Amino acid sequence: MSTKETLDQLEQSVMQLPPNEQLKLMARMSDNLTRLGLTVPPAAPEQVQREREARADALLQELDTIAESIEGEFDSAEDIREIREERGNRL
Repeated sequence: MSTKETLDQLEQSVMQLPPNEQLKLMARMSDNLTRLGLTVPPAAPEQVQREREARADALLQELDTIAESIEGEFDSAEDIREIREERGNRL
């Protein structure tokens, strides 16, 4: 039996416990791990940078898709000027 199967079986057993018992178990596990001094190692700076770049690329692709779906030409500077003028007129 592999570790993954064992963890899955354990998780299923834990999910059968009432919520308050699950919380007690989680607290005990947390205390035990804290006593052992186990911490989550920080991600390497290169890995963090790669993840940020991947998220930025995904956002840019999504924005490109949205921009392509909109027909017509837009002048964002002009739009901002109009918004400011409208706000000024309301005051």
